[in-house]
Amino acid sequence: MKRFLLLLTITAALGTSCSKVLNKDPDFVSPENYYNNEADLMKALNGVYNRLIDNFGRAYGRGLFSTLVMNDESFYRGLTGNDVRVMVFDAGHLDIGRLWEVLYEGINRANMLLENVHKAKMDEVQRNAIKGEALFLRAYFYYLLADMYGSVPLKLYSTKSPTDENLPAAPLTEIFAQIVKDMKEAETLVNEISYFSHNERISKTAVQAILARVYLKMAGEPMRDIDRYKDALEYCNKVIASGKHSLNPDFKQIFINHSKNINESKECIWEIGMFGNKIGNFDLAGSVGVENGIECPSEAIGWSSGGMKITAKLYNLFGTKDTARRDWSIATYRYVTSGTNTVKTNWTAAQIYDRNPGKWRREYETEAKARQYNSTNFPVIRYSDVLLMKAEAENEVNQAPNAEAMDAINKVRRRAFGKPVDVPNADADLPAITDKVAFLTEIQNERLRELCFEGLRKHDLIRWGIYVTTMNNLANDITATAPAAYKYAATTGNNTTARHVLFPIPVNEITINKHIKQNPGY
Repeated sequence: MKRFLLLLTITAALGTSCSKVLNKDPDFVSPENYYNNEADLMKALNGVYNRLIDNFGRAYGRGLFSTLVMNDESFYRGLTGNDVRVMVFDAGHLDIGRLWEVLYEGINRANMLLENVHKAKMDEVQRNAIKGEALFLRAYFYYLLADMYGSVPLKLYSTKSPTDENLPAAPLTEIFAQIVKDMKEAETLVNEISYFSHNERISKTAVQAILARVYLKMAGEPMRDIDRYKDALEYCNKVIASGKHSLNPDFKQIFINHSKNINESKECIWEIGMFGNKIGNFDLAGSVGVENGIECPSEAIGWSSGGMKITAKLYNLFGTKDTARRDWSIATYRYVTSGTNTVKTNWTAAQIYDRNPGKWRREYETEAKARQYNSTNFPVIRYSDVLLMKAEAENEVNQAPNAEAMDAINKVRRRAFGKPVDVPNADADLPAITDKVAFLTEIQNERLRELCFEGLRKHDLIRWGIYVTTMNNLANDITATAPAAYKYAATTGNNTTARHVLFPIPVNEITINKHIKQNPGY
């Protein structure tokens, strides 16, 4: 989108690993000669935000909704070995190392901004908002690092000298305590979402929604701080009570809006703002709907290799009634070349493993199309996620699903069935459930149906402590039931072991920083 143009700024990348990023001698405009007015602060803030995209596509430009978060939703066509997408990688893998670098680049940029935010002569309310956004983003970068790499160095000041001491990995409890501290302070400083004309900047409800996600992670594996379920529930309720968000009554329209660059902040609480298509002077495009798109050979319609395929497990989970949400999330067709034309061809009922994700469809894009990049935003958190987190937290806090938990999940389901969300519906609503474990299973399944291809499934499975078993069971199911041509889709699940719960600490970091230890299994 274009509403919040994430310009590259003086806070250019400072290096190629955590140690290099955090210990490299600054080689850009001196902070003493910058941060003197609101425009300077905004450019610096933009530079923090744009690390969420990453020019190389390892963050939300591509990797964090596809190749780096493999799970039971999908597999990649034709892959059986020596690829991160089938769990064959080591500490020297380029994408894993680059993601680490990008996240630490974002942290260092945020630290620089926080150290200098007081200098500019400007309105204090907006200065505080910028400070709040920087605090939140620093915390969010650390959340991603801790979620995917485990214990990592926690540095809360910017690079001053190449001789800055390398830091050991901090305990997860310390990292998450800092994440919560920063986000809670940010909650008091940032603007309400109604202040913006878009949802690409952090608002108060965005902070609250992500804090709920953070608390659920803390309550789950590996920390198991179960008291945090109460905090997750509190922050879900804050978002709901704000009255600023609601479900879009038409599920598919959420994603059509993304492709058309139409902002919709009722359902989509926070999005990563992409811009352009890597043609021209801007390099802030993404691959939403390309990497995870419908196979299409035509650049005019919207090219995608269609390499990401869906699992029969996902398809079958929708059942026989939840077909509208299923047939939007999972494409019922592909595009093929017929003579000089490109035509839409429907899949048969038997061709389940042939299908692609269908949430973001490039045929709806309205800007000039490039082969592999576009300006389609990526939703980090939607209101339906908040409702499902509330249902899960209610179940845990009360040790059983109460009326509020049932209502929250049923609202999501009613929308999926095309029904009014506040009116009970026999087809959409779950039958009455009183058992905590049974209700958690329903939450786990509903999150897969609702949030598939949005980069959350691996995170969820890990915090529930079932990632490895789920992937292994998926492999067994594919081996037993998939067509012969797709038996290889079991490779990722077969290769998944306990070591894959975390990424390895990149080899460059291990080499440079003698205070840090490698994760188990690498």
